[in-house]
Order: sequence, then structure tokens, then C-alpha cells
Amino acid sequence: MKITLQEIAKLVNGELIGAPETEITGVNNITGAQAGDITFADENHVEEASKCQASAVLLPASVKGDFPLPAVYVENTRAAFAILLGTFTPPIVHEKGVSPEAYIGKNVTIGKNVTIMPFAFVDDNAVIGDNVTLYPHTYIGQYASIGDDTVIYSSATIREHCKAGKRVIVHSSAVIGADGFGFTTKDGVHTKVPQVGNVVLEDDVEIGAHAGIDRATIGSTVIGKGTKIDNLVHIGHNCKIGPGNLIVAQVGISGSTTSGPNVTFGGQTGTVGHITIGGNSVFAARSGIIGNTPEGVFYAGFPARPHQEWLRMEAHLQKITDMAKKVKALEKKLKELEK
Repeated sequence: MKITLQEIAKLVNGELIGAPETEITGVNNITGAQAGDITFADENHVEEASKCQASAVLLPASVKGDFPLPAVYVENTRAAFAILLGTFTPPIVHEKGVSPEAYIGKNVTIGKNVTIMPFAFVDDNAVIGDNVTLYPHTYIGQYASIGDDTVIYSSATIREHCKAGKRVIVHSSAVIGADGFGFTTKDGVHTKVPQVGNVVLEDDVEIGAHAGIDRATIGSTVIGKGTKIDNLVHIGHNCKIGPGNLIVAQVGISGSTTSGPNVTFGGQTGTVGHITIGGNSVFAARSGIIGNTPEGVFYAGFPARPHQEWLRMEAHLQKITDMAKKVKALEKKLKELEK
């Protein structure tokens, strides 16, 4: 595929400084870009981009000025680059219809223009919406429902009674609706508490590979509209995850936790259960959230605390060895003075 810089500038609503007839044949990152490619840089990588091999660069409008390469200036370089990625990457196309090698149970409702590939298993009384794609070895449980334009990748499982909204993406080997971790213990014996609820994935949710979203004991575990969940994340039973959350790899959210809108959980963050996390907050990687948190905070550390406070504590920890040596020296001097 070839497209000129002038066409690219129009496509991303940017301002071009450079030869408009320059042809671009691909997209790449700064280090991998070669002649014919376009790359992008934020404010922190402009100098690095100025030395790259790309034929052109997407740059923030805030740094517009002298630049040695043709540049397209935009408000948001990542968003513009995402548009170009979609432009230069041909879509994956599968034949529409239900494969004769797929299993379709009794009383299943199937919408229009679906793609159900070989070895997909759709159990009794499930509902499949329009334009849904089920890859091989997916399992859709009894009475589950899959909304329009949703994609379920290979080996993912949507268990019985669970619901996926419209435009949901569930990546390979994710499990939606496994039993919550509920047991009673008496005389050292653990007895399972039946988990009879479900999971609801609202519209535009994306679930990463090997993620696990547990069904509620009673009621629903809910993943709010537009929330994006990375690979290897676990969400416990009866959680209510707000809309627009970003949950990065290896996060563990314990049962009955509620989060507000637009919360970001950095990688390996963990929570206790039965807490409320305020919306519009950010938790740095490896944060340990052990209680309710207010809205609009930036927390880090274990237990999670304001980020600046955590930075100060970490700085002090780096000095502990030197401080211990000084204390020992002072103790030695004190003993000499006491003598």
C-alpha cells in the first residue's frame, strides 16, 4: 500500500511540513523505521525521532518548529498513529456463516452475518447476536448471550448465563464466569458455596488473554462499559468495575470490590475485598490497596498511599544502611563518653 504525506495529513487531521508528494508504504516504531515508513514521537522522544531512518514522523503540535524530517503535526500522536496502523494493516477476513464442524445446541438463537468457525461449541439456549465472530474452540455456555459485533477468540470460554454486550472483544483462553472463590470452613474442612450468579460484560469491553472474571455468588459481576482488561488479570466474584477502567497485566481484584469510572490499575496491583475505589484515580504498578480510597488520587506502594509520599519514603529507605552505620558509630562514641 502507498499513500502520500498529504493524504496522511488529511486522514489524521494534521498539519504537514514537508514534501506532500512523499510516498509512505508502512508504519513502524522509531528504532525500527526505515525509508518509506512513518513513525511517531511524543514530547520526550522528538530528538530521538530526528535521527531515525523514517521518511516522515508524526509529532505533537506543541513542539512544532525546526525538524530535519517531513513531519505531520497533530494534537495526539498516539491516536493519529492508531489511525495509520488501521490504514496500513489489512483487516482479517473470515467466511461468514456457521461451519458444519461447529457444535450448535438446542434452541440457540443466531443473528445475521455471524462467523462461527470449526470446533466452536455453542450450548443450548444461547443467544448469538448479529455480526458475531466465534473462533475455533470457543465455548458459549447454556443461556449465555453474546451481543452484536462481538469477537470471541480461540479457546475463550463464556460460561452459562453470562452476558457479553456489543462490540466486546474476548481474547484467547480468557474465562468469563468461572466459579467465584467461595468456601465455608468447619473443622478444617472447606465446603464449596454454590456460585449461582453470572458475569456481565457491558458494551465495548475488552478482555485480555488468560484473564479470569469470576461469576457472582448471587447477582452479577459487572465489567463497566468501555473498560479494557489486560492479559493475566483476575477479577473476583461480585466485583463492580466501573466504566472506562484500565486494568493492566497481573492485577488481582478481590471479591465484592467496586471501582468508580476511569480508574487505572498499574501492573501487579492487588486489592483486598469489599472496598470502594474512587473514580478518576491512578494506582502505580504493584500498589496494594487495603481500604476504601477517595476519587481523583494517584497512589503507589504497599499499603497504597499518595504517590509523592511513597516517593519520599522510598528515598529514605535507600539511606537506611548509611543511617544504621551512623547510629552504630554514635553508639560507640556515646559508650566512650560514658566511660
